[in-house]
Amino acid sequence: MTAQASGTTPTDGLPPALAEIVDDFHAVSEPERLQLLLDFSRGLPALPERYAEHPELLEPVPECQSPIFLLTEVDDDADRTVHLFFSAPAEAPTTRGFAGILAEGLDGLPASAVLDVPGDVCSRLGLDRAVSPLRLRGMTGMLGRIQRQIRESTAA
Repeated sequence: MTAQASGTTPTDGLPPALAEIVDDFHAVSEPERLQLLLDFSRGLPALPERYAEHPELLEPVPECQSPIFLLTEVDDDADRTVHLFFSAPAEAPTTRGFAGILAEGLDGLPASAVLDVPGDVCSRLGLDRAVSPLRLRGMTGMLGRIQRQIRESTAA
């Protein structure tokens, strides 16, 4: 059942920055959504030097067809602020695009907000007909690993 069929919107339950991204995808036609995904691919921040020189610190995401690695840092502040780091090859624009969406939509949020992001966020982008289910599963895999890393970092 789609979000609209159940009486909800695609942005329900999403943090504001991620909801805005979902709105942006729904504001354009299906062919333009692929272009928007490519824009997020180009906007993926480079790894900071401390991780670029030590890629072994990043976790692979085997659900992705392309080699992508990620790492989540959780600050020791009251909100347990989350910072996301991704490494994805330029020749994997779909994967980089999904990483870019997650980086822009989740980086800097409190851990509790990231943990509350529903697992179906990738399908809410409206890319189901433009991107293969295997690629969509890769974004779901990225989100799952981010949330697991946060849970591990915030465990008492």
